[in-house]
Amino acid sequence: METFQFHKLLKISIIIIFFLQISFSLSWDFFIPVDNYLVHCGSVENTVLNNRIFVSDSSGCGSNLWSAARTTSLKDENPLEGSSPLYHTARVFTKLSNYEFEIKEKGTHLVRLHFFPFDSSKFNLSDSLFHVSVNGVLFLSNFTGQEEENRNFRNPVLKEYLIWVESGHKLVLSFIPSKESSFAFVNAIEVISAPKDLIADTAQYVTSERVEKYNGLTKEALETIYRINIGGPKVTPFNDTLWRTWIPDDGFLKLVAASKAISFSGRIKYHAGGASREVAPDNVYSSARIMSYPNVSMPEFNVTWVFPVKSGYCYLVRMHFCDIASMALNELYFDIYINGYAVYKDFDISELSGQMLAAPYYADFVIDAHTAKELTISIGPSSLSSPERINAILNGRQIEATFFLRLNGCGADLRVHGQGAVCRDLYGCHNFQMELP
Repeated sequence: METFQFHKLLKISIIIIFFLQISFSLSWDFFIPVDNYLVHCGSVENTVLNNRIFVSDSSGCGSNLWSAARTTSLKDENPLEGSSPLYHTARVFTKLSNYEFEIKEKGTHLVRLHFFPFDSSKFNLSDSLFHVSVNGVLFLSNFTGQEEENRNFRNPVLKEYLIWVESGHKLVLSFIPSKESSFAFVNAIEVISAPKDLIADTAQYVTSERVEKYNGLTKEALETIYRINIGGPKVTPFNDTLWRTWIPDDGFLKLVAASKAISFSGRIKYHAGGASREVAPDNVYSSARIMSYPNVSMPEFNVTWVFPVKSGYCYLVRMHFCDIASMALNELYFDIYINGYAVYKDFDISELSGQMLAAPYYADFVIDAHTAKELTISIGPSSLSSPERINAILNGRQIEATFFLRLNGCGADLRVHGQGAVCRDLYGCHNFQMELP
């Protein structure tokens, strides 16, 4: 077997929380990625989904994307009624195998992996156990094709990552069966170049002692954990500029009575220096949550969301703001808290959004959650707030839960040497032995 060098043991997650309701508009310009690979794995024909064509990897140009010594294509003979056709087939690998994508545009690329472990006469996909890496970055370790906390075999799983790739290089996606199961699988793959403004390079790094600048985010690898539309309904890929899914926030609110949802039917005013439609679509910025008790400046009356997270990680929190509630400029001031720390005092949304109402803006924060098992995000009244005015609003929040080993002192490379590899536990920084076939 060819020796693989994993240059970074890095896992970065994203929790995305948006407070706005989606209202589809045909007036915007759709984003067209320069690199746009959509692959339906194991299928013998192309599949059209949300006006996008997923090509078969069994014939034509799709068959040139992967290289494998031993592979099998499977078809689900009893697909779940109403399920996406992407999950009706799969490609199975019994040896280390790669998909290779030629990259034309330098920059951040979205990598989406679709998994649904159906049963067949040849393989029971729920018995799989494998590892997945992208360009040497280990994204999935001892993965089963199912979510760890919910082993419901009948629910598809989508894993989304963002990774920087230079132009003229290849994006190499590797599937490595573990010794325990001897096979890996995947149902569909997306590799698309991301908009230039999707990931900012800098953020504010927040600790218990201080807030300081953090640089270099665009070159880090990221994994999406949550994408939540707060104050609005579920948003499907058909209504999103980057084909994303957003789920409602109800289950994450600490106290539902502390806030109320509002909506907006006017035009969102995008502007230079603010958020674009690709950062979040129009409909996300057309709804929000505001405080139900604007005259009470006590922590227990703040609007708070609670998210389960894994310890040993840092979290890049992107908060989206769009003032669709005020009647005039410079009336809305509020404070922002993450895990109890004040990350922004007297937030003036009018000043930051170019002195315009209904103009989107976002702010990024990196939070060190080395020992935390949950992440809390709150908005509350500022000392500059007026009892006669709205005291707090949040249109969206995007939290990228990021495991930087160099921040946590757990740095270690994962090197594959022939039949074995030694690395560190992604979640606890303990040594373990992982043997590969």
